[in-house]
Parts: sequence; structure tokens; C-alpha cells
Amino acid sequence: MQLIVNQQPCEFPSEALDVATLLASRGLKEQSVALAVNGQVVPRRRWPELRLSNGDRVDLVRAVAGGAFEDDDLVIAGRTFTSRLFMGSGRFISPAVLQAALETSGTEMVTVAIRMTGVDGSGPDAGILGSLDRRRYQLLPNTAGATSVRQAVFMAELAREALGTNWVKLEVIGDERTLWPDVAGTVEATKILVDEDFVVLPYTTTDLVTALRLEEAGAATVMPLGSMIGSGQGVQDWEGVRRIAERVKVPVVVDAGIGVPSDAVRAMEAGAAACLINTAISRSDDPPMMAAAMRQAVIAGRLGYRAGRMPRSEYAIPSSPPLGVVGAGAGV
Repeated sequence: MQLIVNQQPCEFPSEALDVATLLASRGLKEQSVALAVNGQVVPRRRWPELRLSNGDRVDLVRAVAGGAFEDDDLVIAGRTFTSRLFMGSGRFISPAVLQAALETSGTEMVTVAIRMTGVDGSGPDAGILGSLDRRRYQLLPNTAGATSVRQAVFMAELAREALGTNWVKLEVIGDERTLWPDVAGTVEATKILVDEDFVVLPYTTTDLVTALRLEEAGAATVMPLGSMIGSGQGVQDWEGVRRIAERVKVPVVVDAGIGVPSDAVRAMEAGAAACLINTAISRSDDPPMMAAAMRQAVIAGRLGYRAGRMPRSEYAIPSSPPLGVVGAGAGV
């Protein structure tokens, strides 16, 4: 039997092949890869029942999701991440779809909202938390909806008790229509939470001075918005992201507004250390496939940033040498 594995023909002795045997033949562990067959991403839960047939096109992708090289891990508050794609967990149509998207994304950090539940445990996202493997994902409770410093701090403190983590994505909203950050309140809340031994990842604008103040306050990252939360308008201030990435020493995570994979590529090319993406994945037609696309986009953008772009030129520069052109000067 012949399979096309990562665009290369490979021969196997049996007429049908399971995933475990395929991975073993390549020296891969199940936890380290994502799998697609004939252009369709296969969720990990379906691997035990899947049988590969002659002529199948198989893509095996290492789950490095943004690191791409062993010497390029992302470190936040002393914790190392190989993935530079962080995911939100809101607005998925079901926990099963969320789980499938998490699998294909390769993410290692997932945000969860802090909300009151009904007395029966019901709520808009009931079942979401139970679908998250705490051994695989760093949960990042989010103070989304907080409109004051006091409210944000209170929500963070509740989250620490409920989830047993001192990591928090800090949001202090200044305008409820645009969900624009209250930057002064965000800096103040960061100082309070850092003093309470929280690892604070604050959502902010692309204002450089605010980013510097957040770093001084002890923030573990700076998270400038791309555009309004959930808008899908993309990153509207690339230069602002670049300036922040050049000046602060903590990782810069572009958060909010990313709509398509090319937005994530450009955010990473601007110097972001990671992207936090939710709505672009959860509200797409195929969330697992979009999660896979965002994963590759973050990798590509990071590699492009590390490689360094070519110099810009106002004029065309031929890639072939001008000397020795056939027929030149001969009237041809």
C-alpha cells in the first residue's frame, strides 16, 4: 500500500493502516502531532477508528504551533510554551467543537470567562470548563466585562479560588460600546494584582507609553488589541505593535480583532511573541480547520520575523544578472 505522507510517497506492507502504526513508523508520539487526511483535519478522538487506505494523502504536523524551532520557545512568568497561539473558549457552538479546535490549534493556553452560574450549574458556557484538560492547557481566566478596577480585581480573586490558578487575563473596559480598554484603570489594577502575586496578562491599546507603564507595574506580558473585540477588522496599527515589541522586554501578545490567518501572520511579522484568537475561530464555518490555519499562520509569521524581511526599494531590482541576456544588442 502506498500513502502520500507530507507530499512524499511511502510504501507500507499492509492494505490498511491505523494511525498508531503510521506514527510509530515515523518515530512520532501521538501527543506531538496533528493529522490531516486528504485535506481534512482529523480530530484526535477519531484516530482509534481511522483506517488509512491506498493512495490517501496524509499530512503530519508537529505540534509546535508557533515555536517552530527548539531554541525559540516562549517564556512567560518562568513557564515555557512551544505554542505561540493562545485561544479563547467563548462562542463555540458546543464543547465538542471547542475541543476539536483546540486539538488542531496546538495551543497550550486557553482563556475562560468568569461568570456566575445558575444554582443548577447551568449557564451560557456550561460544559466548556469540563472539556478542557488541565494537564494540557494553562487556563487563563479573563476579567471580561469588568468596567472598574475594583470589579476586575474582585473577578481575578474569585477566579484564583475557583480554578486554582494565579494567572489572569486582565481587562478593564472603559467604553462598553467599543469594549475599548481603560488604560489608566488597567495599569492600576495590574499593580494591585501583581502585589497579590498574580501573573497578569493585561489587555491594552497600542499606546507605547501605556505598554511601558504596564511593564513597570509588573505585567507578565503586554497585550495590545488588533482592533475591537470580536470585530474581525484585523490589526489596524501595525506600527504601534512594532514599537511596543521593540521597547518592552516582556512578551507582546496581539489580542482581539484578528479575523483571518493573514492578520495573524502580519501581527507576528510586526514582532508579536504570540496571538490570542477567539472569535475568528469560533465563528468561522469550520472552527477546527480555521484553528489549524491560524496555527500555521502564527508559525509563518514568527519565522518571517526571525528571518528578517528584505529591504524595501522604490524601484524594480532584477533578480537575474543584466549581463549576458540572450539577444541583447543584436536587434532581437
